[in-house]
Amino acid sequence: MSGWGEFLLALGVFLLSHVIPVRPPVRPWLIARMGRRGYFAAYSLFSLAVLGWLIVAAARAPYVEVIPPYPALRWVPVLIMPVVCWLAVAGLAIRNPFSFGGLGRGSFDPDNPGILRLSRHPILLALLLWALAHLFANGSLAHVILFGLFSGFALLGMTLIDKRKAREMGEEWQRLARNTAPLSLRAPQPWPRLWVWLVAAVAFVALLHLHMPVIGLSPLP
Repeated sequence: MSGWGEFLLALGVFLLSHVIPVRPPVRPWLIARMGRRGYFAAYSLFSLAVLGWLIVAAARAPYVEVIPPYPALRWVPVLIMPVVCWLAVAGLAIRNPFSFGGLGRGSFDPDNPGILRLSRHPILLALLLWALAHLFANGSLAHVILFGLFSGFALLGMTLIDKRKAREMGEEWQRLARNTAPLSLRAPQPWPRLWVWLVAAVAFVALLHLHMPVIGLSPLP
């Protein structure tokens, strides 16, 4: 299978993989058998695999121009991806009671929310920036659909998760979330530790080098 057929199939699998495993009673059933950390680890790995397939399928789809391939636009992902890597690593490193992805140990301190002062959803914010950066650099119809969907998914996810968590946590939500925001320009408090910056830098360099062999296109302008 190739062309639009593969792209639509990959898109359908991706959407289902982000609907079925998180719905009750599927999510509680999986967590009860795999543990919270096991569930999120397995779900993250599976999501990354499907995401990789979807990106490759989009590249194989017939080219229909939507955004002209201006050379300057190819710099956008190169400049934005270091921020994306930093947000993703920082989001994984902290204990996050408000969104998925937070695998950090220890309890959450509402007076020192760290990266959650910038956004309660650092992983979704990383996804949003990644999608927007790649949308401008890949202006074909398949990529506009792909990255436009991811952008909308990230923004909608922030709103839906906030509503669900506020309903589940009740008054505890107000106490814990008082120094956080769904999306803001406020600096983290405190800033992530040095190892977060180092891991983010390594991740960016790795993505830069793996882009060509995995995706089939150099990320450099």
